[in-house]
Amino acid sequence: MNKVYPNAEAAIFDMEDGATIMSGGFGLCGNPENLIRAIHDKGVRDLTIMSNNCGTSEYGLGILLQSGQVRKMISTYVGENKIFEAQYLSGELEVELVPQGTFAERIRAGGAGIPAFYVPAAVGTPLAEGKEVREFDGREYLMERGLTADYAIVNAWKGDTYGNLVYRMTARNFNPVMATAGRITIAEVEHLVEPGDLDPDEIVTPGIYVQRVVKGEHYEKWIEKRTVRPRP
Repeated sequence: MNKVYPNAEAAIFDMEDGATIMSGGFGLCGNPENLIRAIHDKGVRDLTIMSNNCGTSEYGLGILLQSGQVRKMISTYVGENKIFEAQYLSGELEVELVPQGTFAERIRAGGAGIPAFYVPAAVGTPLAEGKEVREFDGREYLMERGLTADYAIVNAWKGDTYGNLVYRMTARNFNPVMATAGRITIAEVEHLVEPGDLDPDEIVTPGIYVQRVVKGEHYEKWIEKRTVRPRP
């Protein structure tokens, strides 16, 4: 089945206000840039976004904060985004902070159909308030719920028209687990190929998890913090 849509705008045709969205990426690495811009241009609002962070003030998911389209962020890191910080402190943005390992496992569990699990992280901290705590083998564990979303937007290096995906280096980050946890997963690929062109051993996300594919047409691949070695 050919799952390719003509562009990012067409791939989000049914996204509405109040949608929940998982967005791959770590900082500015591995962002589905074209899909983020399409969401911005579509103007949908009251979004709940699950992503490691929210880009920076000017790039990545940060453009959705600038335009006031995000109601809630579920993230592990506020980081370099001053708008994120300001909106949270003012009460404009609801934020659920999650330990990074727990965040990844909540997504993996959601994709695997596991509703909840227990972890030792955050026991005895404010993050444990209102959550069930149980003891196993003399140690306390916190119950965490699996995460799913209406849409998962992910970036892949290569993908075929069936939705099989290959990632490249650290741009892989959260993209594979999020691809499994969206009711509708939209894969933005840098290189679109035909079925059979991908080495089966290199495929990370099988096409069964992907409902829509779009060829990314424009990438900036921002660098969050440029660090260079002084010349001798």
